[in-house]
Amino acid sequence: MGQITLKNVSKSFGDTVVIPGADLEIKDGEFIVFVGPSGCGKSTLLRMIAGLEDTTSGEIVIDDKDVSDIGPAERGLAMVFQSYALYPHMTVRKNIAFPMRMAKLDEQEQEKRIQSAATALNLTDYLDRKPGQLSGGQRQRVAIGRAIVREPKAFLFDEPLSNLDAALRVGMRMEIGELHKKLKTTMVYVTHDQVEAMTMADKIVVLQAGIIEQVGSPLDLYHTPCNKFVAGFIGSPKMNFFEGADAAKYNAHTIGIRPEHIAVTTKAKKDAWQGTVGVAERLGSDTFLHIHGIPGCDPMTVRADGDVAVNHGDTVYLTPDVKLIHKFDEKGVRIS
Repeated sequence: MGQITLKNVSKSFGDTVVIPGADLEIKDGEFIVFVGPSGCGKSTLLRMIAGLEDTTSGEIVIDDKDVSDIGPAERGLAMVFQSYALYPHMTVRKNIAFPMRMAKLDEQEQEKRIQSAATALNLTDYLDRKPGQLSGGQRQRVAIGRAIVREPKAFLFDEPLSNLDAALRVGMRMEIGELHKKLKTTMVYVTHDQVEAMTMADKIVVLQAGIIEQVGSPLDLYHTPCNKFVAGFIGSPKMNFFEGADAAKYNAHTIGIRPEHIAVTTKAKKDAWQGTVGVAERLGSDTFLHIHGIPGCDPMTVRADGDVAVNHGDTVYLTPDVKLIHKFDEKGVRIS
């Protein structure tokens, strides 16, 4: 079992409040991603679950047991950090076996778990190599393997892909997702990258200044963000926001429309927004147009077809899908 419950958990460093009070229910077997900007408290919250940071108040409950005052070793969790923290003089086999040796596990059982982890992580051919002979992605897999053999109640990942290049990040993202499907073990994953959050999570926890703004599935947060912060953080490119006359027309203080929900044409169109094309980022399947001159939203980003026939300086006319406009009040809270 790997059910984790946070009950009004808070954390302060002196007079500085980092987590004012968090409540969260993580079900057994879920893949939960904590996401938010730098300094929002997501890593601190993860370290509190792990027992690496004390709670100032509140309870952390794992499988119906309050572990708030219990050390990390007794919580039955395994953590994977940004740095691989491998022993350079040891082979992959010995690195993976290390926590089992410390626990004085039977050697036959050790070998069984090593082989199982190596198979799951495609490391079987590398067991006799040392970390210096591996790529960054392979080293991270060894670190994950070392966590797997502990057979924890839950895995805790603290931005494990941040040291990898873009191509390796995509590959490792898929591998961790596949691993979760195989193991069916609870995983709690911290990242500042909302694309990682959207592609990996069963549920996303969005944090801002230590406060949990919203919890939900990736598509819940994409389609029905509870406030302007979540709306602007989830989605790539980020949502366009308008205030003033365009928002008042929809009985809102602020309206938002995602770049992919705007039609673009070079033909004059009644009631359309008129603007001028600035930078056009051509990515092949898509083109991201940065449009200037739109009152209340300058520049505006539009996601268009990859072969859209517009260039820098062209005049374009933009029409939002009115059914997909998001409305917010003066405090940034969702209206509809």
